[in-house]
Amino acid sequence: MQTVLFIDGENFLKKLQDVLIENGHSLSEFNKYNFNGLFNKVLENFEVNRRIFYFAKIHEHKDTLQKSRELIEKRRRLKTHLENTGFEVVIKGNVRGQLIENKKGRSILSFREKGVDVKIAVDMVSFACDKKIKTSILASSDSDLQPAIEELKKRNIERIYLGFKHKPNLGLSYTANKTILILDAEVLGFLGTAQ
Repeated sequence: MQTVLFIDGENFLKKLQDVLIENGHSLSEFNKYNFNGLFNKVLENFEVNRRIFYFAKIHEHKDTLQKSRELIEKRRRLKTHLENTGFEVVIKGNVRGQLIENKKGRSILSFREKGVDVKIAVDMVSFACDKKIKTSILASSDSDLQPAIEELKKRNIERIYLGFKHKPNLGLSYTANKTILILDAEVLGFLGTAQ
């Protein structure tokens, strides 16, 4: 049985970017970030057998065709970087543009990711049912994953929530039997050291 790291890609990258911005840094592309170094550091007490990043598929949007294509290309470079450094990448669900009305009555384009949290939950539970994991490490701050973690508890799977010291998810921390919080200094320590 294995220890598996489940990473909610977009959620994790947003939290990582928040930490960078609060500390006076920013990344326009994450294919320059040393994810190996970060995860090896914060999970140094665990032998992680599989590390899986989950992302939704980005589609071209007719109102923002150029921007959509840029995002698709950035995602392609990130996927290649992750796979070249030993991560599995699962693309499930979709990112779609949708016009919404803001408070001033103007329509703005908002992009929403759908389906990634469901895929993570299904994988976590199916791995547990198939007796493929002994430990599940969840790198996400999406409270929608709490029912899956509760199901793992019923199956006696060790459940670790991997969040950020900067705004941790208390619900996930409560549901898991262990919480590891990534410090700002750890995030900054692997900036610009891509491997």
